[in-house]
Amino acid sequence: MTCLGAGMSRSVYSGRRFAAAVLCAPLLLSVVPASAQVFTIESEHVEKHYTEFPATNVKLPSEPMNAAGRERLIRFMQSEQGFAMRPLPVGTLILHANGTMEPSGDKYVNELHTKGVAAKPGDRLAITNVRIHDNTVIFDLNGGPYHKHRFLRHISISMDPYDDTDPLLADSAPPTGTRLIVAFQHRIPDISGQQMESLLKPMIDFGVRSQAAAYAESLPTFLRQAIEQHRVLIGMDSDMVRYAKGQPIQKIRESKDGQPFEIWVYGQAPQPVEFVRFVGNFVVRDDLARVGQPLEVRTANEMGNYWGTQPVVAANEHQIEMGDRSAADMQEENAPKAPPTLRNPGEKLPSDNDKNSRPAMAPVNFPKDQQRPGDPGYTPPAQTQPAGGSPQQQQQRPASGSVQKQSGNSGSQEQPNPLNSAPQPKGSGNGQSSGSPPTSQQ
Repeated sequence: MTCLGAGMSRSVYSGRRFAAAVLCAPLLLSVVPASAQVFTIESEHVEKHYTEFPATNVKLPSEPMNAAGRERLIRFMQSEQGFAMRPLPVGTLILHANGTMEPSGDKYVNELHTKGVAAKPGDRLAITNVRIHDNTVIFDLNGGPYHKHRFLRHISISMDPYDDTDPLLADSAPPTGTRLIVAFQHRIPDISGQQMESLLKPMIDFGVRSQAAAYAESLPTFLRQAIEQHRVLIGMDSDMVRYAKGQPIQKIRESKDGQPFEIWVYGQAPQPVEFVRFVGNFVVRDDLARVGQPLEVRTANEMGNYWGTQPVVAANEHQIEMGDRSAADMQEENAPKAPPTLRNPGEKLPSDNDKNSRPAMAPVNFPKDQQRPGDPGYTPPAQTQPAGGSPQQQQQRPASGSVQKQSGNSGSQEQPNPLNSAPQPKGSGNGQSSGSPPTSQQ
């Protein structure tokens, strides 16, 4: 993860500002301070000048290549060694003769991030296979990006139906090379090996004889001069310092204000001793101590705007925050919660249409035949006089008692319902005992 800071285009904040350029190491899982709450997995950074491909201008012969020319080119290029001039992916690149490279730009960066880096600038490369087909010349670098028997690895022949061993799968190491295809417009001219190397120079340099020189050739002029003069510039990354000064004699790891840093020590007294301080992967300070002289300290940026537009962000990169929440999600989480309700999802009440009234549940209306006293809209049923009875006898019946009729062969007899009848108090004025139910004559 990169941040912008004072003094340089890239710096890292950890409670205070550092005037330095800092980048996360490739494929490093880093956690920023707790206030940010962001986890970042950063891919291999690619400098801007590597995405700009310089086209070559090699004069090619007009005669087509014959069988003898094919053999000469294969013998010349087979097992030839050079140094990478740009990051090469574990995949396939197409180089148009005196033209552009495919993929290029953001697609080239995506190829490096998705498939991995087979070679960094300055790494040694060897051509392990050369093939010529139609109007293309195919080079496999460091073994190529595919297994030797990538199709036969899916075929197994055995007399034992339970034998699942395959000798081709014994070499399970994944390929780590690159395939480079040089494409011509119509037909392959009768090109020599030297001319082919000139076409490949923006990607592979076969002329330099050291890794440091090859890496310096892939950099801008001011950086190349600093590396050739073994000078350290504030803002260099660890690879640049290693090519300029070599491996340090000592590495010291410390921390200040909670920010870890590393110091590389070069030289021993009484010779000048240089202390190169790194924060992350980039130089933020350089101290030079000489015997009998004051300490020389440099902290100002000396790389200009070299890292200003770096790294090139690929289209498939994504910064993941805690929970990957957006601002709308956080606002919704902090909003007041609605009270619990028995509504179904999406259900609305009639009172919801009135914006001035507070939503409330309406009374439940039961069917008339199921209403009970106390229900909304309850109306008591009309009282009817039983047949053959007088109003006086009607008043003498218990108010809460109900009569059930049972019919038989000998006549009908009315009997009270024991669940609804209530005991009569003694001394009632109906002239009957308290235990006998009232009777009516038909």
